[in-house]
Amino acid sequence: MNGKITIAGIGPGKKSLMTQEVIQAIDNATDIIGYSSYINRIKSRKNLNLHSSDNRQEHERAIHAIEIALNGKNVLIISSGDPSVFAMSSVMFETLDNGPEIWKEIEIIILPGVTAMLAASARVGAPLGHDFCAINLSTNLKPWSLIEKRIALSIECDFVIALYNPRSKLRPDDFVKTLKILKEKCEENRYIIFAKSVYSKYEKIKIVKLKDAKVEMADMQTVVIIGSSFSKIIKKKDASIIYTPRSVKH
Repeated sequence: MNGKITIAGIGPGKKSLMTQEVIQAIDNATDIIGYSSYINRIKSRKNLNLHSSDNRQEHERAIHAIEIALNGKNVLIISSGDPSVFAMSSVMFETLDNGPEIWKEIEIIILPGVTAMLAASARVGAPLGHDFCAINLSTNLKPWSLIEKRIALSIECDFVIALYNPRSKLRPDDFVKTLKILKEKCEENRYIIFAKSVYSKYEKIKIVKLKDAKVEMADMQTVVIIGSSFSKIIKKKDASIIYTPRSVKH
């Protein structure tokens, strides 16, 4: 008899932001699979097997979960943020789609979580208050030419833009090129938010004008949000608030 696979988002790093369903799934799992830094957040207990792996082993994690579930176990795959936003849900379904028919009989449950751009938005106000888009800057799964096109068209449409995975040691130049496009196509006083490790003890948030944005302000723990031409800021002594009005005047 097959077990089941649950894929859950554990949010941005604060346990109180996990849903009750995710907490219950953690408590009920026989096996939990995930990137090592996520597994480190899980408290070990009797009859629980923890399986950690490297960040780039998503496909291997999916197959591992399937193999365990076929043995009747209750498997939980955890992702930071939301599992369906640039994370493990789509990896699992891609794996099932290209695998044997027996894999497709396994019950799959997706439990949502608070994704990085929503957590960052909440910390600074409401920059996503009007139309917005999210772009993953990683070139591991798609060419830079496609990313560049999507950035340019998003600017043309005047979306608020959330950028995931902006800069890593293996991809030091992608965000350099991104900032160059932004500075060429946007007004220099447009607001840009750098939100690192939001809701964790390592949280660091900067709101700057585009002309003052620096490449080193972003890394893999940072989500970058670029305001639209309508985004506004409310100056406060402790922390400024940035928001994007819901309506556009005709």
